[in-house]
Amino acid sequence: MSVDQFQKPASQPKGTGKLLKSTAAFGSMTVISRITGLARDIVFAQLVGSTFVADAFFVAFRIPNFFRRIFGEGAFSAAFVPVYTQQQANSSQSEIQGFLDLVTGRLATVLIILSTVGVICSPIVISILAPGFRADIDKFQLTVESLRITFPYVLFVCLVALSAGILNTHGRFAAPAATPILLNISLIASALWLTGVTQNAAIALSIGVLGAGVFQLLFQLPFLIGIGKIPRPRLRRKVKGDAEKGAKEVYRLMLPAVFGASVAQVNLIVNTFIASFLVTGSVSWLYYSDRLMEFPLGVFGVALGSVILPRLSKEHVDSAHQEFSRVLDWGMRWCLLIGIPSTVALSVLAEEIVASLFYHGAFTETDVVMSARALVAFSIGLSALIAVRVLSPGFFARNDTKTPVRAGAIAMVVNAVLAVVLAISFQHVGLAAAISVAAFVNAGLLYYWLRRDRAYNPQSGWPMFIFRVATASFIMGIALWWHSPSHVVWLDYGIVERVFRLLGYVIAGVAIYVASLLALGIRIHQLMRK
Repeated sequence: MSVDQFQKPASQPKGTGKLLKSTAAFGSMTVISRITGLARDIVFAQLVGSTFVADAFFVAFRIPNFFRRIFGEGAFSAAFVPVYTQQQANSSQSEIQGFLDLVTGRLATVLIILSTVGVICSPIVISILAPGFRADIDKFQLTVESLRITFPYVLFVCLVALSAGILNTHGRFAAPAATPILLNISLIASALWLTGVTQNAAIALSIGVLGAGVFQLLFQLPFLIGIGKIPRPRLRRKVKGDAEKGAKEVYRLMLPAVFGASVAQVNLIVNTFIASFLVTGSVSWLYYSDRLMEFPLGVFGVALGSVILPRLSKEHVDSAHQEFSRVLDWGMRWCLLIGIPSTVALSVLAEEIVASLFYHGAFTETDVVMSARALVAFSIGLSALIAVRVLSPGFFARNDTKTPVRAGAIAMVVNAVLAVVLAISFQHVGLAAAISVAAFVNAGLLYYWLRRDRAYNPQSGWPMFIFRVATASFIMGIALWWHSPSHVVWLDYGIVERVFRLLGYVIAGVAIYVASLLALGIRIHQLMRK
Protein backbone atom coordinates (compact mmCIF):
# COMPACT_ATOMS: atom_id res chain seq x y z
CA MET A 1 0.00 0.00 0.00
CA SER A 2 1.37 3.35 -0.98
CA VAL A 3 1.86 5.96 1.68
CA ASP A 4 1.22 8.89 -0.57
CA GLN A 5 -1.91 10.95 -0.40
CA PHE A 6 -3.06 9.66 -3.76
CA GLN A 7 -4.21 6.46 -2.13
CA LYS A 8 -6.11 7.93 0.76
CA PRO A 9 -9.86 8.20 0.29
CA ALA A 10 -9.93 11.33 2.42
CA SER A 11 -7.80 13.13 -0.16
CA GLN A 12 -10.47 12.90 -2.79
CA PRO A 13 -13.14 15.58 -3.24
CA LYS A 14 -16.64 14.84 -2.07
CA GLY A 15 -18.72 13.28 -4.80
CA THR A 16 -15.70 11.93 -6.69
CA GLY A 17 -17.79 8.93 -7.71
CA LYS A 18 -20.34 11.23 -9.33
CA LEU A 19 -17.59 13.22 -11.05
CA LEU A 20 -16.07 10.04 -12.42
CA LYS A 21 -19.47 8.74 -13.49
CA SER A 22 -20.15 11.99 -15.35
CA THR A 23 -16.69 11.89 -16.90
CA ALA A 24 -17.27 8.28 -17.95
CA ALA A 25 -20.64 9.16 -19.50
CA PHE A 26 -19.13 12.07 -21.39
CA GLY A 27 -16.04 10.07 -22.27
CA SER A 28 -17.95 7.03 -23.52
CA MET A 29 -19.91 9.14 -25.97
CA THR A 30 -16.70 10.87 -26.95
CA VAL A 31 -15.07 7.49 -27.58
CA ILE A 32 -17.85 6.64 -30.02
CA SER A 33 -17.47 10.09 -31.55
CA ARG A 34 -13.73 9.64 -31.98
CA ILE A 35 -14.18 6.17 -33.46
CA THR A 36 -16.63 7.49 -36.04
CA GLY A 37 -14.21 10.38 -36.52
CA LEU A 38 -11.42 7.95 -37.32
CA ALA A 39 -13.74 6.17 -39.75
CA ARG A 40 -14.41 9.57 -41.31
CA ASP A 41 -10.69 10.29 -41.65
CA ILE A 42 -10.08 6.85 -43.14
CA VAL A 43 -12.64 7.71 -45.82
CA PHE A 44 -10.89 11.08 -46.33
CA ALA A 45 -7.52 9.36 -46.73
CA GLN A 46 -8.91 6.95 -49.32
CA LEU A 47 -10.81 9.64 -51.21
CA VAL A 48 -8.45 12.64 -51.25
CA GLY A 49 -5.23 11.61 -49.46
CA SER A 50 -2.93 14.63 -49.24
CA THR A 51 -3.81 16.19 -52.62
CA PHE A 52 -4.62 19.86 -53.20
CA VAL A 53 -8.32 18.92 -52.92
CA ALA A 54 -7.63 17.65 -49.40
CA ASP A 55 -5.67 20.78 -48.48
CA ALA A 56 -8.52 22.96 -49.80
CA PHE A 57 -11.22 21.20 -47.77
CA PHE A 58 -9.17 20.95 -44.57
CA VAL A 59 -8.52 24.71 -44.61
CA ALA A 60 -12.18 25.44 -45.41
CA PHE A 61 -13.24 23.15 -42.55
CA ARG A 62 -10.64 24.41 -40.09
CA ILE A 63 -11.77 28.05 -40.28
CA PRO A 64 -15.42 27.55 -39.15
CA ASN A 65 -14.14 24.89 -36.75
CA PHE A 66 -11.89 27.55 -35.28
CA PHE A 67 -14.85 29.86 -34.67
CA ARG A 68 -16.80 26.91 -33.25
CA ARG A 69 -14.08 26.31 -30.67
CA ILE A 70 -13.96 30.02 -29.78
CA PHE A 71 -17.64 30.98 -29.72
CA GLY A 72 -18.92 27.52 -28.86
CA GLU A 73 -16.88 25.06 -26.87
CA GLY A 74 -14.25 27.56 -25.75
CA ALA A 75 -15.09 31.07 -24.72
CA PHE A 76 -18.86 30.85 -24.64
CA SER A 77 -18.98 27.72 -22.48
CA ALA A 78 -16.34 29.17 -20.15
CA ALA A 79 -18.43 32.31 -19.65
CA PHE A 80 -21.91 30.78 -19.75
CA VAL A 81 -21.69 27.81 -17.34
CA PRO A 82 -20.50 29.73 -14.22
CA VAL A 83 -23.07 32.51 -14.72
CA TYR A 84 -25.86 30.03 -15.40
CA THR A 85 -24.88 28.11 -12.25
CA GLN A 86 -25.23 31.33 -10.26
CA GLN A 87 -28.59 32.03 -11.90
CA GLN A 88 -29.79 28.56 -10.93
CA ALA A 89 -28.81 29.18 -7.32
CA ASN A 90 -30.05 32.74 -6.86
CA SER A 91 -32.82 33.57 -9.37
CA SER A 92 -36.46 32.72 -9.92
CA GLN A 93 -37.51 30.40 -12.74
CA SER A 94 -38.86 33.40 -14.65
CA GLU A 95 -35.53 35.19 -14.43
CA ILE A 96 -33.64 32.03 -15.41
CA GLN A 97 -35.81 31.62 -18.52
CA GLY A 98 -35.35 35.29 -19.36
CA PHE A 99 -31.60 34.86 -19.00
CA LEU A 100 -31.58 31.93 -21.44
CA ASP A 101 -33.78 33.84 -23.90
CA LEU A 102 -31.52 36.90 -23.93
CA VAL A 103 -28.28 34.94 -24.20
CA THR A 104 -29.65 32.85 -27.07
CA GLY A 105 -31.06 35.80 -28.99
CA ARG A 106 -27.91 37.87 -28.75
CA LEU A 107 -25.61 34.95 -29.55
CA ALA A 108 -27.68 34.01 -32.62
CA THR A 109 -27.60 37.61 -33.86
CA VAL A 110 -23.81 37.81 -33.61
CA LEU A 111 -23.44 34.43 -35.33
CA ILE A 112 -25.77 35.35 -38.21
CA ILE A 113 -23.74 38.52 -38.84
CA LEU A 114 -20.46 36.61 -38.57
CA SER A 115 -21.63 33.87 -40.96
CA THR A 116 -22.87 36.40 -43.52
CA VAL A 117 -19.60 38.33 -43.46
CA GLY A 118 -17.65 35.08 -43.64
CA VAL A 119 -19.49 33.91 -46.75
CA ILE A 120 -19.12 37.25 -48.52
CA CYS A 121 -15.48 37.74 -47.58
CA SER A 122 -14.27 34.16 -48.10
CA PRO A 123 -11.60 35.16 -50.66
CA ILE A 124 -10.20 37.70 -48.21
CA VAL A 125 -10.28 35.18 -45.34
CA ILE A 126 -8.35 32.59 -47.36
CA SER A 127 -5.89 35.20 -48.57
CA ILE A 128 -5.16 36.15 -44.95
CA LEU A 129 -5.13 32.70 -43.33
CA ALA A 130 -3.67 30.61 -46.18
CA PRO A 131 -1.88 33.12 -48.42
CA GLY A 132 0.36 30.44 -49.90
CA PHE A 133 -2.67 29.05 -51.72
CA ARG A 134 -2.77 32.09 -54.01
CA ALA A 135 0.17 30.63 -55.91
CA ASP A 136 -2.15 27.85 -57.12
CA ILE A 137 -5.30 29.40 -58.55
CA ASP A 138 -7.22 26.09 -58.64
CA LYS A 139 -6.44 25.32 -55.00
CA PHE A 140 -7.29 28.88 -53.94
CA GLN A 141 -10.62 28.96 -55.80
CA LEU A 142 -11.68 25.55 -54.52
CA THR A 143 -10.86 26.59 -50.95
CA VAL A 144 -12.95 29.75 -51.31
CA GLU A 145 -15.93 27.85 -52.74
CA SER A 146 -15.70 25.28 -49.94
CA LEU A 147 -15.47 27.94 -47.24
CA ARG A 148 -18.62 29.67 -48.51
CA ILE A 149 -20.49 26.43 -47.89
CA THR A 150 -18.93 25.55 -44.52
CA PHE A 151 -18.97 28.98 -42.85
CA PRO A 152 -22.69 28.98 -41.86
CA TYR A 153 -21.88 25.84 -39.85
CA VAL A 154 -20.66 28.28 -37.19
CA LEU A 155 -24.24 29.48 -36.53
CA PHE A 156 -25.69 26.04 -35.93
CA VAL A 157 -22.86 24.44 -34.02
CA CYS A 158 -22.47 27.38 -31.62
CA LEU A 159 -26.16 27.13 -30.75
CA VAL A 160 -25.45 23.44 -30.17
CA ALA A 161 -22.69 24.48 -27.75
CA LEU A 162 -25.17 26.73 -25.92
CA SER A 163 -27.54 23.78 -25.59
CA ALA A 164 -24.67 21.65 -24.32
CA GLY A 165 -23.82 24.24 -21.68
CA ILE A 166 -27.41 24.17 -20.41
CA LEU A 167 -27.50 20.37 -20.33
CA ASN A 168 -24.07 20.05 -18.69
CA THR A 169 -25.07 22.46 -15.92
CA HIS A 170 -28.03 20.16 -15.20
CA GLY A 171 -25.76 17.12 -15.10
CA ARG A 172 -26.70 15.84 -18.58
CA PHE A 173 -23.38 15.05 -20.25
CA ALA A 174 -24.02 12.12 -22.60
CA ALA A 175 -26.28 13.86 -25.14
CA PRO A 176 -23.98 16.86 -25.76
CA ALA A 177 -21.00 14.53 -26.08
CA ALA A 178 -22.86 12.49 -28.70
CA THR A 179 -23.51 15.36 -31.11
CA PRO A 180 -20.11 15.16 -32.88
CA ILE A 181 -21.10 11.67 -34.00
CA LEU A 182 -23.67 13.29 -36.30
CA LEU A 183 -20.94 15.41 -37.91
CA ASN A 184 -18.86 12.31 -38.63
CA ILE A 185 -21.82 10.39 -40.04
CA SER A 186 -22.79 13.35 -42.23
CA LEU A 187 -19.27 13.69 -43.61
CA ILE A 188 -18.94 9.98 -44.32
CA ALA A 189 -22.30 9.97 -46.11
CA SER A 190 -21.32 13.05 -48.12
CA ALA A 191 -17.98 11.51 -49.11
CA LEU A 192 -19.59 8.28 -50.26
CA TRP A 193 -22.71 9.61 -51.98
CA LEU A 194 -22.42 13.32 -52.73
CA THR A 195 -18.99 13.19 -54.34
CA GLY A 196 -20.44 11.53 -57.43
CA VAL A 197 -23.17 14.16 -57.64
CA THR A 198 -20.95 17.24 -57.22
CA GLN A 199 -17.97 15.74 -59.08
CA ASN A 200 -15.76 17.36 -56.44
CA ALA A 201 -14.91 15.79 -53.08
CA ALA A 202 -14.16 19.13 -51.37
CA ILE A 203 -17.59 20.55 -52.28
CA ALA A 204 -19.36 17.33 -51.26
CA LEU A 205 -17.65 17.29 -47.87
CA SER A 206 -18.40 20.98 -47.32
CA ILE A 207 -22.11 20.30 -47.88
CA GLY A 208 -21.80 17.51 -45.32
CA VAL A 209 -20.38 19.95 -42.77
CA LEU A 210 -23.30 22.37 -43.19
CA GLY A 211 -25.89 19.60 -43.02
CA ALA A 212 -24.29 18.26 -39.85
CA GLY A 213 -24.79 21.60 -38.10
CA VAL A 214 -28.54 21.46 -38.72
CA PHE A 215 -28.78 17.83 -37.57
CA GLN A 216 -26.77 18.50 -34.39
CA LEU A 217 -29.02 21.39 -33.35
CA LEU A 218 -32.21 19.41 -33.94
CA PHE A 219 -30.77 16.51 -31.95
CA GLN A 220 -30.40 18.68 -28.81
CA LEU A 221 -34.00 19.92 -28.73
CA PRO A 222 -35.69 16.85 -27.16
CA PHE A 223 -33.19 16.86 -24.30
CA LEU A 224 -33.75 20.56 -23.63
CA ILE A 225 -37.51 19.93 -23.64
CA GLY A 226 -36.93 17.11 -21.16
CA ILE A 227 -35.45 19.49 -18.57
CA GLY A 228 -37.85 22.32 -19.45
CA LYS A 229 -35.14 24.71 -20.62
CA ILE A 230 -35.97 25.57 -24.23
CA PRO A 231 -34.64 29.10 -24.97
CA ARG A 232 -36.92 31.56 -26.79
CA PRO A 233 -34.47 33.93 -28.52
CA ARG A 234 -34.92 37.59 -27.60
CA LEU A 235 -32.73 40.66 -27.95
CA ARG A 236 -34.33 42.69 -25.16
CA ARG A 237 -36.30 42.04 -21.99
CA LYS A 238 -38.87 44.59 -20.85
CA VAL A 239 -38.31 44.06 -17.13
CA LYS A 240 -34.75 44.65 -16.00
CA GLY A 241 -33.30 42.30 -13.43
CA ASP A 242 -31.11 39.27 -12.94
CA ALA A 243 -31.78 38.06 -16.49
CA GLU A 244 -30.37 41.22 -18.04
CA LYS A 245 -27.45 41.34 -15.61
CA GLY A 246 -26.66 37.68 -16.22
CA ALA A 247 -26.73 38.03 -19.99
CA LYS A 248 -24.43 41.04 -19.87
CA GLU A 249 -22.10 39.17 -17.51
CA VAL A 250 -21.83 36.25 -19.96
CA TYR A 251 -20.74 38.51 -22.79
CA ARG A 252 -18.46 40.55 -20.54
CA LEU A 253 -16.67 37.35 -19.55
CA MET A 254 -16.77 36.00 -23.07
CA LEU A 255 -14.78 38.78 -24.74
CA PRO A 256 -11.44 37.94 -23.09
CA ALA A 257 -12.21 34.23 -23.12
CA VAL A 258 -12.56 34.34 -26.92
CA PHE A 259 -8.80 34.27 -26.99
CA GLY A 260 -7.79 32.56 -23.77
CA ALA A 261 -10.00 29.47 -23.99
CA SER A 262 -9.04 28.67 -27.58
CA VAL A 263 -5.35 29.35 -27.81
CA ALA A 264 -4.71 25.87 -29.25
CA GLN A 265 -7.02 26.69 -32.16
CA VAL A 266 -5.30 30.05 -32.69
CA ASN A 267 -2.01 28.17 -32.85
CA LEU A 268 -3.42 25.78 -35.45
CA ILE A 269 -4.56 28.70 -37.59
CA VAL A 270 -1.09 30.28 -37.32
CA ASN A 271 0.46 26.98 -38.34
CA THR A 272 -1.98 26.60 -41.23
CA PHE A 273 -0.82 30.04 -42.42
CA ILE A 274 2.80 28.89 -42.39
CA ALA A 275 2.02 25.42 -43.78
CA SER A 276 0.33 27.00 -46.80
CA PHE A 277 3.84 28.02 -47.96
CA LEU A 278 5.26 24.51 -47.55
CA VAL A 279 5.04 21.62 -50.01
CA THR A 280 1.60 20.36 -51.02
CA GLY A 281 0.45 17.84 -48.46
CA SER A 282 1.78 19.68 -45.40
CA VAL A 283 -1.67 20.90 -44.35
CA SER A 284 -3.05 17.38 -44.78
CA TRP A 285 -0.21 15.69 -42.87
CA LEU A 286 -0.81 18.07 -39.97
CA TYR A 287 -4.55 17.42 -40.16
CA TYR A 288 -4.29 13.63 -40.02
CA SER A 289 -1.72 13.62 -37.20
CA ASP A 290 -3.67 16.22 -35.23
CA ARG A 291 -6.81 14.11 -35.55
CA LEU A 292 -5.02 11.11 -34.05
CA MET A 293 -3.64 13.18 -31.20
CA GLU A 294 -7.12 14.60 -30.65
CA PHE A 295 -8.42 11.11 -29.83
CA PRO A 296 -7.03 10.93 -26.26
CA LEU A 297 -7.34 14.70 -25.88
CA GLY A 298 -11.02 14.62 -26.85
CA VAL A 299 -11.90 11.51 -24.87
CA PHE A 300 -10.15 12.51 -21.64
CA GLY A 301 -9.20 16.19 -21.81
CA VAL A 302 -12.50 17.55 -23.09
CA ALA A 303 -14.44 15.16 -20.84
CA LEU A 304 -12.55 16.23 -17.71
CA GLY A 305 -12.82 19.93 -18.54
CA SER A 306 -16.53 19.74 -19.37
CA VAL A 307 -17.38 17.81 -16.22
CA ILE A 308 -15.35 19.73 -13.65
CA LEU A 309 -16.39 23.23 -14.80
CA PRO A 310 -19.97 22.96 -13.45
CA ARG A 311 -18.62 21.30 -10.29
CA LEU A 312 -16.00 24.00 -9.73
CA SER A 313 -18.61 26.69 -10.38
CA LYS A 314 -20.83 25.17 -7.70
CA GLU A 315 -17.95 24.95 -5.19
CA HIS A 316 -17.10 28.58 -5.89
CA VAL A 317 -20.70 29.71 -5.39
CA ASP A 318 -20.77 27.73 -2.12
CA SER A 319 -17.39 29.20 -1.06
CA ALA A 320 -16.06 25.65 -0.60
CA HIS A 321 -12.44 26.56 -1.26
CA GLN A 322 -10.92 23.30 -0.03
CA GLU A 323 -13.25 21.22 -2.18
CA PHE A 324 -12.51 23.52 -5.13
CA SER A 325 -8.80 22.75 -4.79
CA ARG A 326 -9.42 19.02 -4.38
CA VAL A 327 -11.48 18.85 -7.56
CA LEU A 328 -8.61 20.47 -9.47
CA ASP A 329 -6.13 18.08 -7.87
CA TRP A 330 -8.31 15.11 -8.83
CA GLY A 331 -8.47 16.33 -12.42
CA MET A 332 -4.72 16.90 -12.64
CA ARG A 333 -3.95 13.39 -11.41
CA TRP A 334 -6.18 11.91 -14.09
CA CYS A 335 -4.53 14.26 -16.59
CA LEU A 336 -1.10 12.71 -16.03
CA LEU A 337 -2.43 9.21 -15.44
CA ILE A 338 -3.81 9.26 -19.00
CA GLY A 339 -1.60 11.82 -20.74
CA ILE A 340 1.87 10.41 -20.07
CA PRO A 341 1.23 6.83 -21.29
CA SER A 342 -0.73 8.18 -24.26
CA THR A 343 2.28 10.26 -25.29
CA VAL A 344 4.56 7.25 -25.04
CA ALA A 345 2.21 4.97 -26.98
CA LEU A 346 1.56 7.50 -29.75
CA SER A 347 5.29 8.13 -30.13
CA VAL A 348 6.31 4.47 -30.23
CA LEU A 349 3.48 3.32 -32.51
CA ALA A 350 3.11 6.46 -34.64
CA GLU A 351 3.82 4.85 -38.01
CA GLU A 352 1.82 1.74 -37.18
CA ILE A 353 -1.19 3.81 -36.15
CA VAL A 354 -1.10 6.07 -39.22
CA ALA A 355 -0.56 3.14 -41.60
CA SER A 356 -3.31 1.02 -40.05
CA LEU A 357 -5.91 3.76 -40.30
CA PHE A 358 -5.00 5.75 -43.41
CA TYR A 359 -2.74 3.72 -45.72
CA HIS A 360 -5.38 3.09 -48.36
CA GLY A 361 -6.44 4.60 -51.66
CA ALA A 362 -4.84 8.01 -52.25
CA PHE A 363 -2.83 7.88 -49.01
CA THR A 364 0.75 6.89 -49.89
CA GLU A 365 3.74 5.51 -47.99
CA THR A 366 5.25 8.99 -47.97
CA ASP A 367 2.06 10.29 -46.36
CA VAL A 368 2.41 7.62 -43.67
CA VAL A 369 5.96 8.66 -42.79
CA MET A 370 5.27 12.41 -42.88
CA SER A 371 2.06 12.17 -40.83
CA ALA A 372 3.72 9.88 -38.27
CA ARG A 373 6.56 12.34 -37.72
CA ALA A 374 4.06 15.11 -37.05
CA LEU A 375 2.12 12.81 -34.70
CA VAL A 376 5.23 12.23 -32.56
CA ALA A 377 5.78 15.98 -32.32
CA PHE A 378 2.12 16.62 -31.44
CA SER A 379 2.03 13.84 -28.83
CA ILE A 380 4.84 15.40 -26.81
CA GLY A 381 2.47 18.18 -25.73
CA LEU A 382 -0.54 15.94 -25.04
CA SER A 383 -0.32 16.04 -21.23
CA ALA A 384 0.03 19.82 -21.33
CA LEU A 385 -2.99 20.19 -23.63
CA ILE A 386 -5.09 18.04 -21.26
CA ALA A 387 -3.78 20.06 -18.30
CA VAL A 388 -4.96 23.29 -19.93
CA ARG A 389 -8.44 21.73 -20.21
CA VAL A 390 -8.36 20.95 -16.48
CA LEU A 391 -6.72 24.13 -15.16
CA SER A 392 -8.64 26.70 -17.24
CA PRO A 393 -11.97 25.89 -15.51
CA GLY A 394 -10.22 26.84 -12.25
CA PHE A 395 -10.33 30.44 -13.53
CA PHE A 396 -13.59 30.32 -15.48
CA ALA A 397 -15.50 28.98 -12.45
CA ARG A 398 -14.37 32.08 -10.51
CA ASN A 399 -15.54 34.40 -13.33
CA ASP A 400 -11.94 35.11 -14.24
CA THR A 401 -11.53 34.86 -18.01
CA LYS A 402 -8.74 37.44 -18.24
CA THR A 403 -5.96 35.41 -16.64
CA PRO A 404 -6.19 32.55 -19.18
CA VAL A 405 -5.97 35.26 -21.85
CA ARG A 406 -2.57 36.27 -20.54
CA ALA A 407 -1.37 32.68 -20.55
CA GLY A 408 -2.82 32.14 -24.01
CA ALA A 409 -1.25 35.30 -25.41
CA ILE A 410 2.19 34.33 -24.17
CA ALA A 411 1.76 30.77 -25.47
CA MET A 412 0.63 32.03 -28.87
CA VAL A 413 3.71 34.24 -29.21
CA VAL A 414 5.91 31.28 -28.26
CA ASN A 415 4.15 29.11 -30.86
CA ALA A 416 4.42 31.73 -33.62
CA VAL A 417 8.13 32.32 -33.04
CA LEU A 418 9.00 28.63 -32.76
CA ALA A 419 6.81 27.75 -35.76
CA VAL A 420 8.76 30.10 -38.01
CA VAL A 421 12.13 28.98 -36.63
CA LEU A 422 11.43 25.23 -36.60
CA ALA A 423 9.61 25.14 -39.96
CA ILE A 424 12.82 26.27 -41.68
CA SER A 425 14.64 23.07 -40.71
CA PHE A 426 11.86 20.62 -39.88
CA GLN A 427 9.04 21.74 -42.18
CA HIS A 428 5.57 20.59 -40.97
CA VAL A 429 7.08 18.61 -38.06
CA GLY A 430 8.46 21.83 -36.65
CA LEU A 431 4.97 23.33 -36.70
CA ALA A 432 3.62 20.43 -34.64
CA ALA A 433 6.53 20.69 -32.19
CA ALA A 434 5.86 24.42 -31.74
CA ILE A 435 2.30 23.69 -30.64
CA SER A 436 3.55 21.18 -28.07
CA VAL A 437 6.02 23.63 -26.55
CA ALA A 438 3.38 26.36 -26.48
CA ALA A 439 1.00 23.99 -24.67
CA PHE A 440 3.55 23.46 -21.88
CA VAL A 441 4.01 27.21 -21.55
CA ASN A 442 0.24 27.71 -21.36
CA ALA A 443 -0.29 24.95 -18.78
CA GLY A 444 2.69 26.07 -16.71
CA LEU A 445 1.43 29.63 -16.45
CA LEU A 446 -2.10 28.54 -15.52
CA TYR A 447 -0.70 26.24 -12.83
CA TYR A 448 1.56 28.96 -11.43
CA TRP A 449 -1.20 31.54 -11.27
CA LEU A 450 -3.68 29.15 -9.62
CA ARG A 451 -1.05 28.41 -6.96
CA ARG A 452 -0.33 32.11 -6.57
CA ASP A 453 -4.03 32.85 -6.04
CA ARG A 454 -4.23 29.93 -3.57
CA ALA A 455 -7.11 28.54 -5.58
CA TYR A 456 -5.21 25.31 -6.08
CA ASN A 457 -3.12 23.69 -3.36
CA PRO A 458 -1.76 20.35 -4.62
CA GLN A 459 -2.11 17.57 -2.11
CA SER A 460 0.82 15.54 -0.86
CA GLY A 461 2.33 12.64 -2.77
CA TRP A 462 2.78 14.28 -6.18
CA PRO A 463 6.52 13.56 -6.72
CA MET A 464 6.10 9.84 -6.05
CA PHE A 465 2.90 9.77 -8.11
CA ILE A 466 4.65 11.30 -11.14
CA PHE A 467 7.62 8.93 -10.73
CA ARG A 468 5.35 5.88 -10.70
CA VAL A 469 3.25 6.98 -13.67
CA ALA A 470 6.38 7.85 -15.68
CA THR A 471 8.04 4.55 -14.78
CA ALA A 472 4.96 2.51 -15.72
CA SER A 473 4.72 4.42 -19.01
CA PHE A 474 8.40 3.77 -19.73
CA ILE A 475 7.99 0.04 -19.12
CA MET A 476 5.00 -0.03 -21.47
CA GLY A 477 6.89 1.95 -24.13
CA ILE A 478 9.93 -0.37 -24.04
CA ALA A 479 7.68 -3.42 -24.39
CA LEU A 480 5.83 -1.93 -27.37
CA TRP A 481 9.03 -0.77 -29.06
CA TRP A 482 10.74 -4.13 -28.58
CA HIS A 483 7.95 -6.10 -30.26
CA SER A 484 6.81 -3.67 -32.98
CA PRO A 485 8.20 -4.21 -36.51
CA SER A 486 9.51 -1.50 -38.82
CA HIS A 487 6.94 0.47 -40.80
CA VAL A 488 8.16 -1.19 -44.02
CA VAL A 489 7.19 -4.61 -42.66
CA TRP A 490 3.97 -3.17 -41.27
CA LEU A 491 2.94 -1.80 -44.66
CA ASP A 492 3.35 -5.26 -46.19
CA TYR A 493 0.56 -6.57 -43.98
CA GLY A 494 -2.98 -6.50 -45.32
CA ILE A 495 -5.48 -3.95 -44.04
CA VAL A 496 -7.26 -6.39 -41.74
CA GLU A 497 -4.01 -7.77 -40.34
CA ARG A 498 -2.70 -4.27 -39.64
CA VAL A 499 -5.83 -3.30 -37.76
CA PHE A 500 -5.92 -6.47 -35.66
CA ARG A 501 -2.20 -6.27 -34.88
CA LEU A 502 -2.60 -2.64 -33.81
CA LEU A 503 -5.56 -3.56 -31.61
CA GLY A 504 -3.40 -6.25 -30.02
CA TYR A 505 -0.64 -3.74 -29.29
CA VAL A 506 -3.14 -1.34 -27.74
CA ILE A 507 -4.62 -4.02 -25.48
CA ALA A 508 -1.16 -5.28 -24.53
CA GLY A 509 0.04 -1.74 -23.84
CA VAL A 510 -2.90 -0.98 -21.54
CA ALA A 511 -2.42 -4.29 -19.70
CA ILE A 512 1.32 -3.68 -19.20
CA TYR A 513 0.72 -0.11 -18.03
CA VAL A 514 -1.98 -1.02 -15.51
CA ALA A 515 0.04 -3.99 -14.22
CA SER A 516 3.09 -1.74 -13.81
CA LEU A 517 1.04 0.84 -11.90
CA LEU A 518 -0.23 -1.82 -9.53
CA ALA A 519 3.27 -3.24 -9.04
CA LEU A 520 4.58 0.24 -8.26
CA GLY A 521 1.94 0.80 -5.59
CA ILE A 522 -0.67 2.98 -7.33
CA ARG A 523 -4.25 1.94 -6.68
CA ILE A 524 -6.31 3.49 -9.46
CA HIS A 525 -9.58 2.57 -7.75
CA GLN A 526 -8.84 5.18 -5.07
CA LEU A 527 -9.47 7.90 -7.65
CA MET A 528 -12.86 6.33 -8.24
CA ARG A 529 -13.84 6.19 -4.58
CA LYS A 530 -16.84 8.26 -3.58
